[in-house]
Amino acid sequence: MAQEEPIKNDSANAPSANADTGSDAKREMSTIQFPYGDLDDAMAFARAIHEVGGQGCLAEQLAGFLKVAPSGGAFRARMAHPRIFGLIEYDRGEIKLTSLGLRAVDPQQEAGARVDAFLAVPLYKALYDRYKGYTLPPPAALEREMALLGVSSKQTDKARQVFDRSAKQAGFFWAGNDRLTLPVIKSRPETRPVEDAPPAPNRDFDQPQQGSGGSGGGGYHPFIEGLLKTLPATGKEWASRDRAKWLKTAANMFDLIYEGGDAEIEVRLKAEEQF
Repeated sequence: MAQEEPIKNDSANAPSANADTGSDAKREMSTIQFPYGDLDDAMAFARAIHEVGGQGCLAEQLAGFLKVAPSGGAFRARMAHPRIFGLIEYDRGEIKLTSLGLRAVDPQQEAGARVDAFLAVPLYKALYDRYKGYTLPPPAALEREMALLGVSSKQTDKARQVFDRSAKQAGFFWAGNDRLTLPVIKSRPETRPVEDAPPAPNRDFDQPQQGSGGSGGGGYHPFIEGLLKTLPATGKEWASRDRAKWLKTAANMFDLIYEGGDAEIEVRLKAEEQF
C-alpha cells in the first residue's frame, strides 16, 4: 500500500516495522532519513499529543483522538514524520513530546522550534549546509542532488516536494524561494511569575514611612509632603533668607500637625546671612 511505503523506508522511525527480507531487500532503499509528511503535518501531530495528554499520551489515546486505528499503517506512517523532525519519541505504546516538541507547541517558541525541527531532518540539514548562501538548483537537479545524498531514485520527486513545503513552513524561503536562508527569530523576554515587590525606601529620610493624620501617598501628612517637594536639589544654591522662611513654615506645620509642642520654635537670621 502507498501509505505503508514510508514505514519501510524509514524503519528506524516506525513504531513496529520489521526488517526487510526476501524481495524487499532487493529494492532500492533510501540511506538518508527524510519525512513523507511536511512540517505543518508534524506540528499538528505534536499539538494533538499536547491536547490529549500534555507532554505525552498512549498511542491508542492519540489514535482515538485522531479517529484512526492505532495499529493501522496510516497512523504509523503519520507518526514517523514528527519523529524524523525530532518532535516526538515512541516507546512501548507511549508517545512523548521531546524538548523540541514542547517548544513547538508553545506559541512563544514555535518559530524557533520550526527552524530547529527543519534542520533536525538529516536530508534537509545536508542540503542546507551545502547550499546556504547559494541559489538552489532547479527541481530536476535538486532531485539528482538528493539521490546523491541517499534518497531512492523512485522517491526523489516526493522528497523534493515535501522539502519545498517544509522549508517554506519553517521560514527558510523568507529571502526568496530559490535559496535557503536561516530565518531571523526575534528573541522574546522570558516570562516568570511576578513576585510582590518590597516597599520602596524613603529617599528623603532614613526612617520608616508612617502615616499620620492624613495620606499624601508617601507616608507623611500631605502638608509635610508638599513642603518636602519645595526643597531645592542637592548642591544647588539656596539663599539663607529662603532657608529661614522654609524653616518657619515647617515649624508652623509641626504645631498644627503634632502634639507636645511645649516651647516656641524661633527661626531668625543673624548678620552676614548666617544663622
